[in-house]
Amino acid sequence: MDVLRTPEERFAGLAGFDHEPGYVEVGAGLRMAYVAAGPADAPVVVLSHGEPTWSYLYRAVLPVLADAGIRAVAPDLIGFGRSDKPARIEDYTYDRHVEWLRAGLFDALDLHDITYVGQDWGGLLGLRLVAAHPERFAGVVATNTGLPVGDAPMSELWQTFRSVVATTENLDVGWIVAAGCARTLGEEERAGYDAPFPDDSYKAGVRAFPELVPTEPDSPDARANRAAWAELARFDKPFLCAFSDRDPITAGADVPMRDAIPGARGQPHVTLAGGGHFVQEDCGPELASVIVRFVRDQRPDAPA
Repeated sequence: MDVLRTPEERFAGLAGFDHEPGYVEVGAGLRMAYVAAGPADAPVVVLSHGEPTWSYLYRAVLPVLADAGIRAVAPDLIGFGRSDKPARIEDYTYDRHVEWLRAGLFDALDLHDITYVGQDWGGLLGLRLVAAHPERFAGVVATNTGLPVGDAPMSELWQTFRSVVATTENLDVGWIVAAGCARTLGEEERAGYDAPFPDDSYKAGVRAFPELVPTEPDSPDARANRAAWAELARFDKPFLCAFSDRDPITAGADVPMRDAIPGARGQPHVTLAGGGHFVQEDCGPELASVIVRFVRDQRPDAPA
């Protein structure tokens, strides 16, 4: 496949995000980027983003976790951030994204006892990994995400979003992120989301993701997600939902997780007030505090 790589200078001088990236190979010559903060030997939290963001989304969360003595690792999904970007929409599939993330976290970084934090597609991918490899995980924080199986129609707002992403020339990624926030993003912040994409040719991954959401019960990815739900019904490690109260995309998606996943029962699930879809932008420090408390509650070896 043809692969694009964003020039490093595009990421120079991003306000509030001066982390040095690391890179790992995830197969087929593809390079996945990640940033990390906090002690190397501390309990690990993986912070996973979705559409159309990258690890920059967690810039208010990373330092809070690091200051609490937690190792925070935030990968860029293939097609996003500093990671390589296959050039054709057809190069992206749900299964490939799951495998790329698995290869990065497990094969390359060899992470164990992971507390996994997934938002948007970070959850759609990560929950598949949790289902398939529960031994790798210590717990999960699900925030504004889900694991759809095509049984319920997607909202009119989501349908509009999918159409915009598919048909708009010179797609404005910074505008998309700003539209999903409750607060107003500044020009520098919007530029941070535009940075991975020098021009429209780099945005195949952005355009692909909405088309990969299972919207019919008999789609292959719906069947795979249904199988993952069957495994999650046996997942008894701590599972916390931390959704925001102003996200029209995933509102109510926490309920099936609370009901079906044993590890979610009895957890102090959180509703973050004033947060839109990109809760990390609207409630970043609050979300970080939730994660720190969750890790300390579940991990006796975590720093106090």
